[in-house]
Amino acid sequence: MEAVQNLPPHQQQEFMKTLEQMQMKDSLTMYNNLVERCFGQCVSSFRSKTLDKSEATCVENCSSRFIKMTQRVGLRFAEQQALQQKRAADAAAAAK
Repeated sequence: MEAVQNLPPHQQQEFMKTLEQMQMKDSLTMYNNLVERCFGQCVSSFRSKTLDKSEATCVENCSSRFIKMTQRVGLRFAEQQALQQKRAADAAAAAK
């Protein structure tokens, strides 16, 4: 993000707008994946307009696990990115 601060103001705005759009798209994709997975796994009957108790419990558990897994993957990804950046900085410092 340091490089963004070196951009002219109009390019910074464009960058931030693009970043917001990407984040929105990612959020919607995650939500759609959650709905598809949990609905397909938990809902088996279409006898009524509402979920029965076991289906509702299954959807709650499935969505909770999905969100926890997504957060964990995001955390691990951030850790790996930080580790790679540290290694690159260490390598650059050693090369000087």
